[in-house]
Amino acid sequence: QVQLVESGGGLVQPGGSLRLSCTASGLIFRTWPMSWYRQASGKERELVAGISITGISTNYADSIKGRFTISRDNAKNTVYLQMNSLKPEDTAVYYCNARNSYGTAYWGQGTQVTVSS
Repeated sequence: QVQLVESGGGLVQPGGSLRLSCTASGLIFRTWPMSWYRQASGKERELVAGISITGISTNYADSIKGRFTISRDNAKNTVYLQMNSLKPEDTAVYYCNARNSYGTAYWGQGTQVTVSS
């Protein structure tokens, strides 16, 4: 059974930082491209960042470029999202996603990030 478990969300002031973690089990983590998505209240889920199986290749949404960094540790079956210079518009539930080239995808349960003073 595949499980993706996110952690690290919370309440932070504008300009602050958070690091999200997503630990996977039940799959061969090092063979799965990983991504972070987010969904704000009343909005559609959107891609935030993605990372290749080796971690060499990454991609980011324009709205977070230069502020967020995705990384992975294949030895720990974990993908991270370092979020700096957070803004109120970054408030959302953040989801971890594993998707292979066949279209098989798994999702975590999500972690809430709230940016507010």
